[in-house]
Amino acid sequence: MTPRALMLFAAGFGTRMGALTADRPKPLVEVAGRPLIDHALDLITPVVAGPVIANLHYRADQLEAHLAGSPVQTVREEPEILETGGGLKNALPLLGSGPVFTMNSDAVWKGPNPLALLAEAWREDMEALLLCIPPDQARGHSGAGDFTSGPPVTRGPGLIYSGAQIIRTDGLSAIKEQAFSLNLLWNEMLERGTLHVLPYPGAWCDVGRPEGIALAEDMLAHDV
Repeated sequence: MTPRALMLFAAGFGTRMGALTADRPKPLVEVAGRPLIDHALDLITPVVAGPVIANLHYRADQLEAHLAGSPVQTVREEPEILETGGGLKNALPLLGSGPVFTMNSDAVWKGPNPLALLAEAWREDMEALLLCIPPDQARGHSGAGDFTSGPPVTRGPGLIYSGAQIIRTDGLSAIKEQAFSLNLLWNEMLERGTLHVLPYPGAWCDVGRPEGIALAEDMLAHDV
């Protein structure tokens, strides 16, 4: 079953952005004259037919005002931020059952629509399909990578997780913590051999630090 709903992670503090997020949430930091979250919505709208849920925490009122009138539903995480796993679990009443897309709101893409690629590659025997970036196609990212290409997929140097995936949410009910990372669920799937990765054929930029803005704008302005 192709996912119909999407979870857009937008609750983070954006600490690595320094002064840029002193008075606004990171999804409202601009790249090429537009907020990061709008770059994400450009990719979501053509693919996702069902609910789009954004989790909010830091300066939530600004994001609520920005998204007013859009198809995006918002859910505040209060009093504490819930991390990726806890945020997804908290939003399940709005997302519904079945597999869902998830996407970060702090990356910029150039190439095929990443969500469309995930939908085309998704199979019913998968519990998660993570879209990953070959290191030479990634900008603004330091580190050796997150996953090997497999099979079987393992953790280790290699492909960089892009922040976009399709994931089944059934296992979230067994996790008792309120705030937790999706890594807990991924680890269980890795043991079962049901976590898969899909390399992205285009370019991608992590805009987690101020220097990522110029890198993303250069990527968008030039052939890659």
